[in-house]
Amino acid sequence: MERLNLKHKLGDKWISTLASIWIQCTSGSLYTFSIYSPILKSTQRYDQSTLDTVSVFKDIGANCGVLSGLLYTFATPSNRRNAYFGGPCLVLAAGAIQCFMGYFLIWASVVGLIPRPPVVGMCFFVLLAAHAQTFFNTANVVTAVRNFPDYSGTAVGIMKGFVGLSGAILIQFYETIFHNEPTSYLLVLALLPTINPLLLMWFVRIYDTKEQEEKKLLNAISCVALLLAAYLMAVIIVDHLFTFQLLVRIAIFVVLLLLLSSPLCIVPNLRAREKDSSVIHQSLISEGQRFDQEMEVHDTRDSLEEDKLNLLQAMGSVNFWILFFAMACGMGSGLATVNNLGQIGESLGYSSFETNTLVSLWSIWNFLGRFGAGYVSDHFLYVKGWARPLFMVLTLSSMSVGHAVIASGMPGALYAGSILVGVCYGSQWSLMPTIASEIFGVKHMGTIFNAITIASPVGSYIFSVRVVGFIYDKEAWGSGCSGTHCFMLSFLIMASATLLGSLAALALFFHTKNFYNQVILRRLLHSLRE
Repeated sequence: MERLNLKHKLGDKWISTLASIWIQCTSGSLYTFSIYSPILKSTQRYDQSTLDTVSVFKDIGANCGVLSGLLYTFATPSNRRNAYFGGPCLVLAAGAIQCFMGYFLIWASVVGLIPRPPVVGMCFFVLLAAHAQTFFNTANVVTAVRNFPDYSGTAVGIMKGFVGLSGAILIQFYETIFHNEPTSYLLVLALLPTINPLLLMWFVRIYDTKEQEEKKLLNAISCVALLLAAYLMAVIIVDHLFTFQLLVRIAIFVVLLLLLSSPLCIVPNLRAREKDSSVIHQSLISEGQRFDQEMEVHDTRDSLEEDKLNLLQAMGSVNFWILFFAMACGMGSGLATVNNLGQIGESLGYSSFETNTLVSLWSIWNFLGRFGAGYVSDHFLYVKGWARPLFMVLTLSSMSVGHAVIASGMPGALYAGSILVGVCYGSQWSLMPTIASEIFGVKHMGTIFNAITIASPVGSYIFSVRVVGFIYDKEAWGSGCSGTHCFMLSFLIMASATLLGSLAALALFFHTKNFYNQVILRRLLHSLRE
């Protein structure tokens, strides 16, 4: 009976993970803003400045997720064994409601179902739609961390990686079914990202089980994610070289759906292997509990106190503001880069085909960073003993090099620099939540990492408006600017800022060194008794 119950629990945890992944695949609708922004601009009679203002509220809504974190903490019971009756389900439902209301009101404004709203009203609609993503992200990311505490970096990387790919997935959906019909696509955004979480949210749960097959399960999902990213990258490149017929697009989309559903094949194989493996005995569980109690005695006072911090207490710690500053430099400069890729390419003489390809491939580099940083940092943390903040130092330093490469204006520099910046930018989205959960604990993780995420729009505003925009306008002659001088100084400033952010991350590395030594020792002894 105990053996059957263990299998049932493993299946539940797996189904919960798979449901979260599928929700993430439709959560990145804000990444497709460029599809419906022209119809929004024409029907609402906006100029470019007004449309940019609306876009800013999209970024604000997508990066201010403190409310989702508070709801998750409030709705999730402290006893994880009873977590089936609350928590993630409620947060996902709240996100689905916001998503429907936001996009439905945008669609109703575009088709004339409601009177043309003032700009403030449209900004609120867009903010509401984008704010839904923070609820989907919080529910899925925090639940993944709590379900896989020993592989939190990999779990966060997978969840963040799939939301990074969701923009490319939704674009393929649009190109296949609603090509050149952005109005209909807006209605789909009101329905698909709403219905999908409402159907799957019942399976997203927290399970207090630790199984020997967890690493194999996560590795299998990782292989599917990498295969999906490679497939999408190939489709994007070929799509820019040739014009696909409808039947070809349908075939491409069917293969995409098969790849997304392929993890379902892992469950029976995993259970088949379990029949030949031994069951985790109660004595081993008791040994693990005694070990945890002994380790708690040896933990430093700082780590014990920080594990209990809520948002206000975390904001009173040095570690919180070091993370915030590092993310403002990294995420902010990364957003400024992607927001200006088209204009940079134009000023350097790139064709529209080349710049469009660069923008389309950004989601792939973003995914590789999100997934890779989580997986690689987990490996080196537990195999080599490298503390996770060290990877933040390395990625921010590499991002600084990427900005400097773009600033050089050499042939091919925009390609190489955008790849480096894109991968390193994506890395911050998996490293920061994982580090926050380890330093401050998982109890208030949703609130704390969402508060740190606010650094992204803050940094984006500083770099996009006060640096890139200001210098570009100063260098421009007439209606535009041509040459390396248009963005050289801006990217040298951003290279310096990200280098400064890497130094802040280095300070975090030294400040948390004793804590991470305990984490490494705990995981090492845990693996020995497995």
